[in-house]
Amino acid sequence: MKKTKVKILSSLLLLLLMIGLTGKSTKVLADAPYKTYTIDGYGDTIETQTAYLPYGSINKIGDEFMKSPTDFTILDDGCMYILDSGNKRVLVSDMEGNFIASFGEDLFVKPRGMYVSKDHICYVADRDAKSIFVFDENYKLIHTYTRPTEALYGETQDFLPIKIVANDAGTMYVVCESNTNGIVEISPVDDGTFLGYFGTNSTNATLWTIIWRAILTDAQRAKMIGNIPATPDNLAIDDKGIIYTVTRGEGSESLKRLNIAGSNMIEPDRCDDVPAAVAVGNHDNVYVVSQMGYIYKYNNEGELLFVFGGSDDGLQRIGLTVKAIAIQVDKNDKVYVLDEDKAEILIYETTEFANNLHKALFLFSKGRYLESEEPLRDVLKMNNLFDYANMAMGRTLYKQELYEEALHYARLAKDMSGYSDSFWEIRNTWLKSNLATVIVIIIVVWAVLKILGYLDRRLRIFEKPRKVLSKLLDLKYIKQVRYMFFFMKHPIDGCYGIKRQGMVSVTSANIVLALGIIFYIINKYFSGFLIKGTTVKEGNYDIFYDAGTILIGLVLIVGCNYLMCTINDGEGKLKSIYCSFIYSFAPYLVITPVIFALSHVVTNNEIFFIEFGRLFMWTWVAILVFVSIREINNFKVSETFKIIGLTIFTILIACLLAFIVYVLWAQVIDFIQAICGEVVYKIGN
Repeated sequence: MKKTKVKILSSLLLLLLMIGLTGKSTKVLADAPYKTYTIDGYGDTIETQTAYLPYGSINKIGDEFMKSPTDFTILDDGCMYILDSGNKRVLVSDMEGNFIASFGEDLFVKPRGMYVSKDHICYVADRDAKSIFVFDENYKLIHTYTRPTEALYGETQDFLPIKIVANDAGTMYVVCESNTNGIVEISPVDDGTFLGYFGTNSTNATLWTIIWRAILTDAQRAKMIGNIPATPDNLAIDDKGIIYTVTRGEGSESLKRLNIAGSNMIEPDRCDDVPAAVAVGNHDNVYVVSQMGYIYKYNNEGELLFVFGGSDDGLQRIGLTVKAIAIQVDKNDKVYVLDEDKAEILIYETTEFANNLHKALFLFSKGRYLESEEPLRDVLKMNNLFDYANMAMGRTLYKQELYEEALHYARLAKDMSGYSDSFWEIRNTWLKSNLATVIVIIIVVWAVLKILGYLDRRLRIFEKPRKVLSKLLDLKYIKQVRYMFFFMKHPIDGCYGIKRQGMVSVTSANIVLALGIIFYIINKYFSGFLIKGTTVKEGNYDIFYDAGTILIGLVLIVGCNYLMCTINDGEGKLKSIYCSFIYSFAPYLVITPVIFALSHVVTNNEIFFIEFGRLFMWTWVAILVFVSIREINNFKVSETFKIIGLTIFTILIACLLAFIVYVLWAQVIDFIQAICGEVVYKIGN
C-alpha cells in the first residue's frame, strides 16, 4: 500500500516537473482576479460583467528566459517578436512561445522600442546607441538611422529613440526621450530624411501662471519650471496609417488619435494618469494599458467600454501585473500585456459578453443593422444596464425606423443625440397626423372665446365671476404677491413701494420664495429629457438638499449684503433688502414655466430657444438685483458696483471661515472618539 502511494506521488511530481520544464506558456481559464468596470450614461464608473478572462502567460521563449523585456509585436501570421532588452536581443517565437530565432545580440546597447511590419521588417529603437536599427525578414541588419542632420531637427537636440512605428511606405514615427517638439518623422529616402515633428502635445498655462510670469524679472522667470509640452510615452499605428499616442499627465488628452495633420480626432471618456502603451483592435477599438496594469478599452469615438486588470498584490495571481509596459491584440481578439518586472506576457481571452459586443459593433459599422440587433439583445440579456449596448440598440432601431423603441433605448443609455433624432421623427409623424385637428381646435376655441366675449359685453354673463375674482385678487397676500409683476416692469418705482409704501411684507416675500423653490424643483426633476440631461439621475430626488441649499445661499447673500450696505451708510433696512432681493427673481417665476413646457417638445435643433430664454431670464434678474441694491440703499452706480464686489468677497470669507470651523470641529470629534475608545480599552483591560 505504501509503495503504491509512493509511486502515485512520484508520478505526480514527475508530471509537474515536466510541465515546468516544457511549458513555455501556462494556460489557465479561471475566474478573474479583478473586476471589470464601465462608464454609464451619467459618467459614473460602475461594475459590469467580466469582458476578458486571464487565459495564460508566456514567461520564456523555448528554453530562453527574458530579462526586462520592453516591447513586443504580434503579427497576423502567428509570429511574435519580443524585445528582450535586458539581454540586448530580439526573440522570435510562435504564439505558444516556441523559439524560432533571436538576433541583435552583438549590436544593441539599450534597446527600448520595437515595431515589426506585416512583411517582417523589424525596427528597433535603441536609446543609448542613439540609433534605429532595421532588420529584414531574415533578421539581417539592412539599415541604421542616426540623428537627423537637418537644421529643422534642432542643432542642440539629441537623438534618443525609445519607441517607434512605421507605415506601409516605411516612414518612421519615433518617440525620442526628452524631445518635447513631438514625434520625429523620418522617411527612408536617402538613408533617412527628417520630415518634421508630428503630433506635438499642447501646453497648459493657467491665468495665474501668465500673471505671475508677467510680474517676475528675467532671472526669476529663469528659475521657474518651464511650461513645455510633454513627450509622448508610447505610440501605435493602425492599418490606415493613423497614429495613436499616450502621454502621462495630460488628462483627457492622455490618449490621442492623430490625423495626417497631427490633429487629435478622439476625446476619451476617461483616461489613466499613467498610461504605458496603446494598441489598436480589430473592430476600430483602442486598448490602453497603464503602468499599474489596468487595461482600458475604447470604441472608435473614445467611449470607454471596459476597464479590467490591475496591479499584482504579491500573490502572483495570473492576470495581474507589476509593471505593464506594452500591449498588443491578435486577430482573435486576445489581449497580450508585457510585464517588464515579471518578464512575462499575460494573455486575456474574451468572454461571451465581449464577443457579442464585438460582433454587434462590427455589424453595425458595416451598416448591417438588422443583423446587429440579435447580438445586442444578447448583451442586454446579460446586462440590461450596459449603457453602451443600450445606445447601440437605440441607434440600430432608429436605422430600422422603429422610433418609439429607439427612443426608449436612447433614454436608457442617456444618449442625447439618439434621443433627439428619434423624438424629432416621432414628433414629425404626430404633426403630420394631427396638424389639421390642432388647427380646427384652435379655430373653434378662438370662435368660442369671441362669442363668449360678445355675450359678456351685451348680457354681462360673467359679472358675478368677475366680482368673485376681483375680491380674491384684492386679498392682502395675493395682492402683495402680484406686486412682483409691477416690480418686474418698473423696478425703480417697485423699490420705492417696498421701501416707503409697504407694498409687500416678509410673508409675501416668503410665499414668492416658496413658489421659486417649487418651480426650481419641478424644473430640475421633471423637465424634458434633453434639458434635464445627465445632470439629474432618473429616480433620484434630493428635494430637501435642494431647498436647504437655496435657503442657506439666500441667508448668506442677504446677510452679507446687508452687512456691507450698513457699513457703507446704506439706507436699506434688512426687511427691505430681503423683500427686494426676493422680488428681483420674479422673472424666474414667469419664464421658468414657459421653459419647462418647451423642454418637453424641443429637440437639439430648437434647444437654442430654451438657452436664449434662460440667458434673457438671468440677465433680467441681474438687472433687477442691481437696481434694487441701488434704490433701496440710495447708492450711486459706482457705489452699487462696490457693494456687490464687497458682498461677494464677504461671502467667500464666510465660506472659508465655515470650512475652517468644520475642519476643527471634525478634529475635536475625532479626538473625543479616540479618548473614549482609549478609556473603554483601559476599562476592559
